Amino acid sequence: MSEVQNEYYNVADIFGENVFNDTVMQERLPKKTYKKLREVIEEGKELDLATADVIAHEMKEWAIEKGATHYTHWFQPLTGVTAEKHDSFISAPMPNGKVLMSFSGKELIKGEPDASSFPSGGLRATFEARGYTAWDCTSPAFVRQDAAGATLCIPTAFCSYTGEALDQKTPLLRSMEAINEQALRLLKLFGNTTSKKVTPSVGPEQEYFIVDREKYLQRKDLIFTGRTLFGAMPPKGQEMDDHYFGAIRERIAAYMKDVNKELWKLGVSAKTQHNEVAPAQHELAPIYAEANVAVDHNQLVMETLKKVAGRHGLQCLLHEKPFAGVNGSGKHNNWSITTDDGINLLEPGTTPHENIQFLLVLTCILKAVDTHADLLRESAADVGNDHRLGANEAPPAILSVYLGEQLQDVLTQLISTGEATHSLAGTKLETGVKTLPDFMKDATDRNRTSPFAFTGNKFEFRMVGSQDSIAQPNIVLNTIVAEAFSEACDILEKADDFDLAVHDLIKKYATEHQRIVFNGNGYSDEWVAEAEKRGLPNIKSMVDAIPALATDKSVALFEKFGVFTRTELESRVEIEYETYAKEINIEAKAMIDIAGKQIVPAIIKYTTELAESAAAVKSVCDADISVQTGLLKEVSTLLAETKAALTKLEADTAKGGAMEEGRDQAVFYRDVVKADMDALRAPVDKLEMIVDKDMWPMPSYGDLIFEV
Repeated sequence: MSEVQNEYYNVADIFGENVFNDTVMQERLPKKTYKKLREVIEEGKELDLATADVIAHEMKEWAIEKGATHYTHWFQPLTGVTAEKHDSFISAPMPNGKVLMSFSGKELIKGEPDASSFPSGGLRATFEARGYTAWDCTSPAFVRQDAAGATLCIPTAFCSYTGEALDQKTPLLRSMEAINEQALRLLKLFGNTTSKKVTPSVGPEQEYFIVDREKYLQRKDLIFTGRTLFGAMPPKGQEMDDHYFGAIRERIAAYMKDVNKELWKLGVSAKTQHNEVAPAQHELAPIYAEANVAVDHNQLVMETLKKVAGRHGLQCLLHEKPFAGVNGSGKHNNWSITTDDGINLLEPGTTPHENIQFLLVLTCILKAVDTHADLLRESAADVGNDHRLGANEAPPAILSVYLGEQLQDVLTQLISTGEATHSLAGTKLETGVKTLPDFMKDATDRNRTSPFAFTGNKFEFRMVGSQDSIAQPNIVLNTIVAEAFSEACDILEKADDFDLAVHDLIKKYATEHQRIVFNGNGYSDEWVAEAEKRGLPNIKSMVDAIPALATDKSVALFEKFGVFTRTELESRVEIEYETYAKEINIEAKAMIDIAGKQIVPAIIKYTTELAESAAAVKSVCDADISVQTGLLKEVSTLLAETKAALTKLEADTAKGGAMEEGRDQAVFYRDVVKADMDALRAPVDKLEMIVDKDMWPMPSYGDLIFEV
C-alpha cells in the first residue's frame, strides 16, 4: 500500500503569488504611475498611453520572472466560457540573431480578436471580422502556469468594431457603474458624505460532479453533451443522505488540495469545500469579491476544476444535471452591496425596525425583484438548468423572496400600521448536554427552497446553473436595484419632509410588493397554486424565459442606465434561441449515434445469445426454457420500441436542423425533439436493467457515481 505524500506549505506565503495585484504594483511601479492607475480604477479616469507603457513594461518583467513567455487578452464572449489568443513577448530579431522581449502599453490596453467567429446575434457578419478587447484594470492580471508553460493573462472586455458589447464583462461593468451612482444618491439622502463608491460584492458557491476519467471516456454522451442521455438508477442513490458533508475520500481530497493551491496562487479565495447531496457531487465556495472580480474568479474556478481533474485521472462535470435521479448542480450567487468605507447596505443590525436606511434598501429590492421577476428568471436560464429548476432539489422556477421571521414581522407591522415598533430577537439554544455550550440562535431560520433568500446581510440567488457565467444574473441584479434606488431617490429628493416621505415610501413598497415574499416550502404543489393566485410568473423553460430580455420594459430599464442597447438585447435573444436549438440538436445526434452504433448492436447480440441458449437447452433435454423465452420476448419488444423511437428521433432531428434559426426552431426542439429523446431513453433504460452487464456498451450510473 503506497504512502500518502503530503506537501506542507503556508497558504499566506503562496496566496496571490501569481497575481499582478495592488501590492505588486505598489512595489514595482513608479509612485506617479501607481497613483494614476489607482485614479483610473477608483474614479474611472482614462488611462493615457505613456502611463500604460510603464505599467506594461513592469507587468512584462514581473511575468517573465514567473516564467511567462506569452501574454493573452483573457475575455468572456457569449459562448459561456473564456477565450484567449496567445502572443509571445519576443519582438523582431536583431541583426545579431538575438531577440528582445517587449510588451507595450498599446498591447496591454487593446487587442484585436476576430469578432465574426464569436456569437453576436447578427451584430457582426462573417466579413465584418474586426473586434476589440480592452483591458479591465479593475480586475488584476495574473500568470497561469500549466502544461503550456506560463502565460500572462490580462482580463479584458470584448466589443465589436461598432461598439456593441459582445461579452459578459462590458455590460457587467456598466451595471456596476449604474448601481454605484444610484446607491450614492440614496446614501446622500441619509446624510452620508464619506462614502465615495458603492460596489456589488458576490460570493458564488460552485457545485460540481467528479467521476473517473477512464469511465467518462467510455460514455460518448458525457463527452459530447456533459450529461448522461441514457442511464438507469443504481440500487442506491442519495436517499440515505450519507454523502452530504460526509468524509471526503482520499482521491477526491488530493484533487481538492491541488485545486485549492492553484486557486490560491491566482488570488482566488477558495474557502469552503465539502461533499454535496448526490454521490460524486461536491462544492467549492470562495470569500466575497467585487462583482467583476468574482465573475473572473468563478471562471478561473471552473477552468481549474476541469484542468486539475485530468491530472488525477478524474473528470469534472459542470453540467446542471449530469445524472437523472439524483440532485443536479447549481451555483448560489450571494450578492450584497458595500461602500468603500465598509458599510454593507444589507446589514439590518440588531434592531432592523429602527434601521430606516436598511428598510428602504430592502423594500427597493423587493420592488426590483417583483417588477422584473421574469428578467431575473431569464438571467439563470440555460438548457441544462431546465432539468433542474423546480425539480424538488433546486429552487422552483417561480421567483419569490425569503425574508425570514424577523424581517417578515417588521414588514407586517409596516403594512398594517405604517410603522414598525419592534424586531424579533434570537433566543438561547439549549442543547441539553452539560458539556456543550449554549448559545444564541439567529432570529431567523434558513430556507433552502427559496430562489432569492435573505441570509443575514446578503441575498442568495439560488437559480443560477453550475456551468453558467455569473455575469448575467449580476448584471440584472445590479440594474434592477439601480432602477429601484433611482425611482426612490427621485421621490425623496423632492420631499419637503424627508423623514415622513421615507416612512411612507417604505410602507408603499412593502405593501405593493408583498406578493413576492414567501417564507414557506417552495417545492410544494401548494406554492405553485398560491403563486398563480398572486400573479407571479412560473417560467418553466429557457425558451419561454428568453423573450423577457427584449420586452419594452427591459429595453427601457437597460437603456436608461446604459447597460444594454435595444440592439444588444435583441442580439442576445437571437443567440439564446440559437444556443438552445444547437444544444438539443447535439444531444439528439449523440443519442442517435450511441443508440444506433452501441446500444442496438449490444441488445441484438444479447438476444442472439438468449435464443441460442434456449435452442441448445431444448435440443439436449425437454427442460423448461420459459425464462429464456420470456426474457427474449421482453427484450425483443423493448428493442422494437427502441428502434421505433430512434427512427422518429432521426426524422424530427433532421426536420429541426432544416428549420430557420429562431424561436420557432427552439420551440420545435423543446416540444418535439426533446420529447422524442425521452421516448428513446425510456426503453433503453429498461433494457439496461435486463441485459447482461458485460454486454452493456458503457459504464452504468453505479460505476460512475460510486466508483470514484
